[in-house]
Formats: sequence, C-alpha cells, structure tokens
Amino acid sequence: MLRRELALEQPDLGILRKAQRGDERAFSIIVRAYERPVYNYVLRLVGDRALAEDLTQESFLRIYQGLPGFSLRSRFTTWMFQVTKNRVLDELRALERRPKSVVNIDDIAPLESLDPPFERAETITALWRAVEALNVDLKMALLLRDIVGLSYTEIADSLEITLATVKWRIYKAREEVQAALVREGVGVTTSAAGALSTITE
Repeated sequence: MLRRELALEQPDLGILRKAQRGDERAFSIIVRAYERPVYNYVLRLVGDRALAEDLTQESFLRIYQGLPGFSLRSRFTTWMFQVTKNRVLDELRALERRPKSVVNIDDIAPLESLDPPFERAETITALWRAVEALNVDLKMALLLRDIVGLSYTEIADSLEITLATVKWRIYKAREEVQAALVREGVGVTTSAAGALSTITE
C-alpha cells in the first residue's frame, strides 16, 4: 500500500503578511485552513475532546499574538506546531500536578473514516490504543510525521530537537506501536505509519 502524502500546504504569503499586521479576516482564513489538523494532533496528545478544543483555541490565540514576530526563515506550519507543542506541554505539566482522572480510550473516536469494516475498525481502535500508550515525546514526533505529514526537518524545528533525535523517536514509536499490536493479536501488514496514514482523510 502506498503511503499518501499528507504534508500541509503553507498559507498564501499575502494573507500571512496581512495576518501579521493584525488583519483578523486574514487570520481567520489561516485558522480555517489549519484548525482541523491542529485539533486532531492535540486530541491525540491529551485524549479529551473538550480539553483539545480549548487547547486548540488557546494555541491559535498564541499564534495570533506571536505572528508579528514570526520570521519567514522557517515554514509557517513548523512554527505553528512549535507554538501548539509548547501550549500542550504546559497543560500536560499542569495536569501532572492535579489529581488524575481516568480517560477511557473507547470514549475517543478514531479519526474520521467512512464506514470501516468491523475488522478494520478493531484494528484502528487497537492502533490508537497503542499510540495513546506512548510517552509524550514519542507520540508528538509520530503524530507530526504520520498524521500531520511534516518532514523530519520540520519536526525537528517544531519540537526543537535534533534531526537524529526525531528519527530515533519516530523509529521507537513505530516499533512500540507494532509491538503493542502484536501483543493484542492484531495482524498489521503495513508499518504503523502506513496504518496511521490510511485512517486519516
């Protein structure tokens, strides 16, 4: 099975420059273009829909506030996910200090797929359960690659780590996901990356 290219397009430069000058209409175009991939990324990191919606909104608020200082030396999507990562990490640290509440993975629907057969639905559920069990560093790298579609270099910039670390984290994440699927008796013939990419739009 061929892996689909999921890479996000960059915003129109004219719209981006207007948004940097505080044009709210231009910024709303940017939000509409990237709100869904950012929300899906955040949801898979925090496992709670309401919290993911709040963090997505807060991330876009930070992006709006930071836009005047954004330099075009990096790709907009790289910077956007860096801002989002920092907001999510702030929240995860705060959550660690609060009493734990259990989130049932079954309460989190898989990313939209149209009427999957029963066996495929089971595989998707097992796959997301395996992704959910990853530590946050591995999960962030894997989701940015296989769900968002960023390049290794963009992920390194977004997560502020070396390219070698990105490659290791993605390799390790895929290895752990595959091992978890094997433990559950799920037969997956493609890599975790292929399995993840086939269940996103």
